[in-house]
This record gives sequence, structure tokens and C-alpha cells, in this order.
Amino acid sequence: MKRKKSSPSNRLETGIPRLDYILKGGLFRGGTYVVMGPPGSGKTILGNQICYQHVRLGGGRCVYVTLLVESHTRMLEHMSSLDFYDASYVPDSVYYVSGYGALRDRGLDGLLELVRKTVRERKATMLVIDGLESIEEAAPTPREFRELVHDLQGFTALAECTTLLLTNVRDRNHPENGLVDGVIEVSDVLLGPRAMRELCVHKFRGSDYLRGKHEVEIQNRGMVIHPRTEIQFDRPPENATEKRVRMKFGIPAFDKMLGGGLPSGSTTALLGAPGTGKTMLGLSFLVEGAKQGQKGTYFGFYEPPPRLIEKAAKVGIEIEKYTKKGLIELIWQPPLEHMMDALAEQLLERYRDPEPRERLFIDGIEGFRAAAAYPDRMPRFLSAFTNQLRMHDITTLITEELDLFSPQISMPNPELANVVETVVLLRYVELRSQLHRLISIMKMRESAYDTSIREFQITDDGIEVANSFESAEQILTGLPARRGDR
Repeated sequence: MKRKKSSPSNRLETGIPRLDYILKGGLFRGGTYVVMGPPGSGKTILGNQICYQHVRLGGGRCVYVTLLVESHTRMLEHMSSLDFYDASYVPDSVYYVSGYGALRDRGLDGLLELVRKTVRERKATMLVIDGLESIEEAAPTPREFRELVHDLQGFTALAECTTLLLTNVRDRNHPENGLVDGVIEVSDVLLGPRAMRELCVHKFRGSDYLRGKHEVEIQNRGMVIHPRTEIQFDRPPENATEKRVRMKFGIPAFDKMLGGGLPSGSTTALLGAPGTGKTMLGLSFLVEGAKQGQKGTYFGFYEPPPRLIEKAAKVGIEIEKYTKKGLIELIWQPPLEHMMDALAEQLLERYRDPEPRERLFIDGIEGFRAAAAYPDRMPRFLSAFTNQLRMHDITTLITEELDLFSPQISMPNPELANVVETVVLLRYVELRSQLHRLISIMKMRESAYDTSIREFQITDDGIEVANSFESAEQILTGLPARRGDR
């Protein structure tokens, strides 16, 4: 039997970026939800942000009940620094009331009476109770505490008032969690020296939702949630939407090795040690596209745009010319603590409505790996991420660092080889006390390609790839030698 889909009119958008996506449409009107987490995890910001967005998006009315938490004056001082806060909403649309006096003097019944009266008088459509653990501590017995939650839920459901119960108790099996319509946990965990906030929906009646942990940031605009990339895009389309064409690098000999260029909508890994020319090769790819009127994006972790432009200009790659025309955009991620899913979103949201045959150059898969709080996610993440780029017909290059000198060729990130169509190897070789750069195509799906190894040079006029390199019999061992030298 198929579950009846909920009507959009029964849903209440939280207004928190991507939380409604995780909840597949938002909260249910009149539902009661527990938000649990330790101090500092963002529960109070979450509760306030939903209130102010509820007023802004739908003209609702909110009642915010506090118990043993910070004073209203201090809370509003803290909220005033966040973009969602609007002082004009207080007190008519967002009404703050302390429930601790009623709880202390008249017990659970006194608190429940205060809540009922305030919700009726204010005609509230949203109720937040901040400090549910204080109610549990004041309850004579666990049963009376559960009865209070049950009575509160029944009243707010009849009043069609959506309710959030904020608590420091972090036990997902706590008794009241069986009574409510949903349980959301926000956490603040230490992973080595790194601190990270996460959100996880443990229960949500009446609808499907995205399970597991999702990255959370608290920014000037409030709480921002980044759903896991591999669960957002777990069902990619089977077929490409555009006819595939060849995307050239503008390097004649190399394009010939590729059978005319890379297939559009494909993903390519550029492997090589530092200094082998990966960045210059990627920039050449973007410039060649710009010459044809195709937009390109550089997304890098190493060099800021001014330095990159200066470096490219010295070897005849005219990046600045095409950035001024708006055909190439340079995005630099400074060396800070990033979130892997936030980085992916930053790129994927740029391609919601892509132009035909766009190009993307990601300079350093290591930046994504460093941002991964859980490294075992990388294979699934990369698969979902690259599939989504293919869906938008984005032709993508991704660089991967190799050891400077090594007799073995191995990918530090083997899962990358499994999700790309093409692998290009750039390598140094020492011959007669001089270093030479070599390039070869190690893999290319769905296309014929030249398997030979070629020497290439980075000159004042750009990158030049030779027609052949006869002295490279032992290139893959890193120990080449000419015949007759022995």
C-alpha cells in the first residue's frame, strides 16, 4: 500500500537553508518536535531562526517560552547580530515569555496553563519551549513529565500550532521522544583538533527524510545546513541530455592523442608531482574553451587569482583576458577549515542553469580530502559529485598530487580513478642530468586514444607536446635509459 503524499498546505517551511530539503518539505503544521543537543550546538539559534522565518515567509505568530536559559535581553542581544533577526517583529509577531516562575511556583500544571493562555491570546502558530530538561527536573515523576508532553502536544495540535521543544538531553531513546512527531539532534563534536557541528533527524512521522549526519555551520545569516552530497544525488540520470562533442585543450599533439579532445560532460583526472604542469594544462583547457565562447571555472586551493594570472601570463596563457570578458571565473579557497559538502554545494549551485559546454577545472582534489571529516565517505562523495556534474554536461578536470620522485605510480586517492572517464599522467624523468616532463594517457573510457608517452615542455608560448619520445621505454619505472648507454 502506497503512503499518501502529504499536501504542501500541511507543511510549514522552516526557512533554514536545506533543512526543509532534508525534511522533504518542512515540518507538519501542528506537529511537535524535539530538538536535542549539548550547549553551544545551536539549538537556540535554530529555534529563533525558525520563528523569524515563520513570520517572514508566512506572516505567522510565534511564542518563545524560556526556562532556565539566558535572559531575554541577553538572548536578543545575541540574535541581533544575525541576519534573520528583525526587531520590528518583537513583541507583536515574536513574543518572548519566561515560564520558569510559573514552573517554580505552581509546578507542571502552572506552566501548562501559562503556555495555553499565551498561545490563545497571541493566536500563535509557532511555539518554542527552550529548556525542556528544566521541566523534566521539576516533574515529581517521569510519568507526570510524559503526561505534560502528551497534554501539550494534544493542545497545540488542536490549535494548529507547530511546537519545538529544545533540550540539552541527548538520549534519542528518552521517553518523550516516543510521544512527539519528530526528533532532531544537533551536535558539536571534536574530530582531533577540529570542531564540527552536525544535524541528524532520528525520527519524522508522516514523511520520508534524509537520514544520517549532515554538516552544520553557524554564519551571520544563522544556521546553514549542508546535506551529504552522496545522499542528495543518490539517483543520477541514466542518460546524458546533450549530444557529446570533443573538448580540446588547444595543444594540437595532445588533442590528437585524445582522439580530438575530451568527450563533453566527462571527468578527467590529471595526475602528477608538484611542478609537472597540471595547473598550466588545466588553465590551457579553460582558455581554449573561452576562445570558442564556452564558459569556464577555475576552483583551486593553492594560489589566489592575482598570482595565478601572473603565473599563467609568463607562459603565454591569457587567463586575465578572458576573466575580464566574463568567460573564465577564478574561485580560490583560502587554506582554512572547509566542509566537504559546502565546497560541493558552492560548485553545484553554480550549475543549476548551466550554459552549453561549460568547463570546470578543480585544482587539487586534496582540498576536498582535507575537508572530509570522515575520509571513508570519499568514494561515495566523489561518485555523486562527478555524476551531478555530468548531468549538467560540465566537462571537468581534477588534479591529484603524486610523489615528486617515485619508481611506483600509485594514486593517493584510488577512488578517483573509479569515477573518472580519463586519467592523464604527467611525470618527471631524469635523463643525462636533466629533468624532462612526460605526458601519457593511462585510461580513457568510450574512446580510442594514443597510448604512447610524449615529452612536453612549458614555454613562453604555452604548452608544447612532442610527436614522440623514443627514450621512454622505462618511463613507468621512473628509470629510463637510452639504448647504448649501458
